[in-house]
This record gives sequence, structure tokens and C-alpha cells, in this order.
Amino acid sequence: MIIRKKTRQLRFGNLIIGGDNPISVQTMTKTDTRDVYSTIKQILSLEKVGCEAIRIAVPDMEAALKLGEIRKSVSIPVIADIHFHWKLALEAIKQGVDGVRINPGNIGAKWKVKEVINLAKNSGIPIRIGVNAGSLEKNLIEKYKHPTVEAIIESAKRHIEILHELDFQEIEVSLKASNVNLTVEAYRRFSEEYDYPLHLGISEAGPPSSGIIKSSVGLGILLAEGIGDTIRVSLTAPPEEEIRVAYEILKSLDIRKKGPVIISCPTCGRCKIDLKQLAEGVEEALRDVEKPITVAVMGCVVNGPGEAREADFGIAGGKKVGLIFKKGKVIKKVKEEELLKALLDMITDS
Repeated sequence: MIIRKKTRQLRFGNLIIGGDNPISVQTMTKTDTRDVYSTIKQILSLEKVGCEAIRIAVPDMEAALKLGEIRKSVSIPVIADIHFHWKLALEAIKQGVDGVRINPGNIGAKWKVKEVINLAKNSGIPIRIGVNAGSLEKNLIEKYKHPTVEAIIESAKRHIEILHELDFQEIEVSLKASNVNLTVEAYRRFSEEYDYPLHLGISEAGPPSSGIIKSSVGLGILLAEGIGDTIRVSLTAPPEEEIRVAYEILKSLDIRKKGPVIISCPTCGRCKIDLKQLAEGVEEALRDVEKPITVAVMGCVVNGPGEAREADFGIAGGKKVGLIFKKGKVIKKVKEEELLKALLDMITDS
């Protein structure tokens, strides 16, 4: 059983994070924010697959001025992603976003930071401090020579101290790197000292073939240790895929149950049906199902019947035939070419 580290609660619009609240799944739009139609369309698509908060890049004032229209058109909280420009942060807050991602030490003089924080405080929105190994302060790189755990944590502390001086405590923190070990150790050490909610991610994880593995390992380690309140899987892929992978990570640790868990064997010389095609067909057909069910697609009589019986629904293959199971009971025996339809019909009718 995973025991989560207790963190402070924060509210981003209608989403509460930290404390005993579920670990939320988030991502970032990959559209040009100035293209309002495309950005809204992508967010609505992400809502359908379970995205619970969306971060939007704000590269210039034109993009900042579009945030209000975007926010009014979507249901999930919108977090503005700001780098360096304090006026963009001010405008984003005026546009009604639910949170702002900034690094206070990077947006100019103290009076500029104070204006941003005062407006955030008066608007009742939190600040996410986002430390990334790829964009650490120059003097930290000079001090540590390259991104290290110590450099990442020192950067976070600097930003937190600025907010503390301004009597601001509504803070979430992320400490990301593309290196799994570096990221894991930074979050571990930080969580020992602070109780701010943590947003987890492996930055620039890569294309799906490698990025899913890196993200699963890094986030899996931290989540299994009870660390983390929100997560984002960063892939060079459509953002909908990031959401699906995030939920698969949470499901694998029994943290959240959304959608089907599909169990399928790797196949071997005993397999007498086209299990690969069958498993892919089941996965595709159930991709958008939200109900938490377990489906076993097994290829032979060794482990097949046992796994199928433990699942909500299942197939155990034989020679060009298969047994269809439901809740541990054999329902019928059907020909190989009829297995997929028979299984899906049974799931749909249940």
C-alpha cells in the first residue's frame, strides 16, 4: 500500500490538489496560443480523455490577450506558462486564468514580482514554481558547473523565499530534468524539507518509444514512494497520448482506476491464435472507455484460464478457438475469427 506524503492543499479553479485529493493528470497545449480556435479544440479533446488541468504557453502579449476567451470556452483549469516577462503574468491573471507558472526570480526587479504576486493574491490563484534543469540560473551553473540536484533545489528555494518575503504561500513546485535519476533525487530531497504540493514530470522525455519508458520509471518511483500531487508525461507526441500514458502509470500502481486494465501475454511457442492482433484490437476498441475494468487476453492454457478468471472479462486461447470468460466463469467457446467481437459484445452488454 502506498502512503502519500501529506502536502498542503491548493485550489486551481475547480481542481483541488494536495492533501488527500487524487493525484491529478495534466498536460500542456501544443498549439499556437494565438490561434484560439485550435487551442480550444485541443483542450476540449483533452478533456474527453481525462485531462484535469491544462497549461498554456504565453510567449507574448498577443497570446496573453487570448487567454480570457480560451478560459471561458473550456471546463478544466487553465494555467498560464510565463517566462521572464512580468507584464505577461499580470495580463494572464487579468484574463481570468486559474494559476500561473513562473519563476519569480526570473521576471525582473522585486517591485515587478510584487505586482504579480499581489494581483495573484487578490485574484485568489496559486503560483506554480517550475524549476527545470535545462533553464537554471547562470550563476547556479557557474557554481555547480552543470545541473545537479543541489543546483535544482537551490533554484527552487530562491524562488520560494521571494514569495515568502511577499507573504505568499499558495505555491506548487516542480523540479524537472530529462535525466531520471537527477529528477527523482531532486524531488526526494525537496519533499523531505517542504510540504508544498509537487507537480511531477520528466522533462523532454522524448518520443513515445523511449519517453514512455523514462516517464514510467521516473514517475513510478516517486509515486510509489508517496511523492507527487499532479503529474504530466512529456512526450514528443499528441497531448492526448500523454494523458493516456499518465493514467496507465497511475493504474499500474493502483493509485487511480480510470478505464480498462488490459492484461495480455507476450506469446510463445504454445500460442495457437493471432494474439497480437487480438490484443491490439481490444486495446483500440476500449481506448475511450472510462469505466475501470480488467480485461485479460491470453494465448494458451498455461496461464490463460487463471488470468482470465481473475479479470472482469477475458479470453483464453486454444488452437484456432478461445474461451470467453466473465467474472471467472466460462461463458462460451468461439472460433478465433469471432473472439474479438464476442468479447466486445459481452463487455458492451454488461
